[in-house]
Amino acid sequence: MTSPQQYERIAFVASAGAEAQQALTTLTAMYGNHDPASADVVVALGGDGLMLQTLHRHMRSGTPIYGMHRGTVGFLMNEYSTHDLHSRLASARESVIHPLLMRATDIHDKVHLHHAINEVALFRQTHQAARLRILIDEHERMGELIADGILVATPAGSTAYNLSAQGPILPINAALLALTPISAFRPRRWRGALLPNTAFVVIEVLEGEKRPVAAVADHDEARDVRRVEVLSDKTISMRMLFDPGHSLEERILREQFGY
Repeated sequence: MTSPQQYERIAFVASAGAEAQQALTTLTAMYGNHDPASADVVVALGGDGLMLQTLHRHMRSGTPIYGMHRGTVGFLMNEYSTHDLHSRLASARESVIHPLLMRATDIHDKVHLHHAINEVALFRQTHQAARLRILIDEHERMGELIADGILVATPAGSTAYNLSAQGPILPINAALLALTPISAFRPRRWRGALLPNTAFVVIEVLEGEKRPVAAVADHDEARDVRRVEVLSDKTISMRMLFDPGHSLEERILREQFGY
């Protein structure tokens, strides 16, 4: 168990909402507010959107992130309480996640590099369905997918957009990625695939000028792409903290049983 002394210096960040800002004022008065660069832990006050922003901002720092729910969606957050925060942090359980790295090349040969914690998704840009070719580890697995798009999701992101697209929920420690089509037209009954998290995924856009496609890594977008490469970036490990009994593993398991 982590000792309380390791989490003495807390950096608070908050979303712009009234609840989050009030929580920031209250907690800062009680525990102080250190610069994230010198803090032992970053506490994010808001919803899942803020948590994703915070994880991106501190992706390479190694500083653990602990969220408290003061926003809309709070799947990645702990319950909000001002009581004995140091003890809560000391008893929190750690989940380590790795982001996806997206390398997207557009029709002008410009390369876009972005990381994604939840998913890398490709979307049609117009009324025309996208035509895509899928390669896994340099082997063609599907010569043509006609769909609104496709996404590659991490276990952490499997309960987000991936789940809405009827993709599978992955346990947080599963060495897997979900490859999930978005409104597939042909092959109509294809529901996607489970891939090892060592897979090198390449999605080529067919007829890109006629059927333009955008690629999005969480919130970073590249338009008019012709080729998108995706892999799990094991050089980056992000540490998320959860209260005992409310770990990300437990939340993902509960989601699979509908509660």
